[in-house]
Amino acid sequence: MKKIEHIGIAVKNLETSNTLYETLLGTPPYKTEEVLSEGVRTSFFRVGDSKIELLEALNDESPIAKFLEKRGEGVHHIAFAVDDIEAEVGRLTSEGFRVLNETPKSGADNKRVVFLHPKSTGGVLVELCQEIS
Repeated sequence: MKKIEHIGIAVKNLETSNTLYETLLGTPPYKTEEVLSEGVRTSFFRVGDSKIELLEALNDESPIAKFLEKRGEGVHHIAFAVDDIEAEVGRLTSEGFRVLNETPKSGADNKRVVFLHPKSTGGVLVELCQEIS
C-alpha cells in the first residue's frame, strides 16, 4: 500500500457538510460527483497528500443510508492507494482478510475500488483504490 488515499465520512446533508469542511479546512471541495452503483453523492477535499471524502446517501437502500441510520454521521471508511489492486486483493485474501467485492468496481474520483469487511480488519471498513489510467 502506498499511502492513505482518503478518509470517507458519512454525512446527512452534503451541502451543509461541505460548508462545514470548507470552513474547517480553509478550502472548497475540488470535486462533487454521484456514484450511482453505491447510491451516494460525494465531495472531495484535499488535505496535504490525502483527501477527505464526504458521502451522502442518494436513497434509503444506499450503504451510507444504512450506516447513518445505525451509527449517525462520522467516519465511514479509510482508503489506501495501491498500484495493483488485483495483486493486493490476492495478497490480503491469502492472509485471511475478507473481501466484500472481489472484483474491483468503479468508484468516485477516477478509482477502481475493493472493500475489506470490517470483521476482518479490526472493525474498520477498509477501501483499496487504484487510479484508473
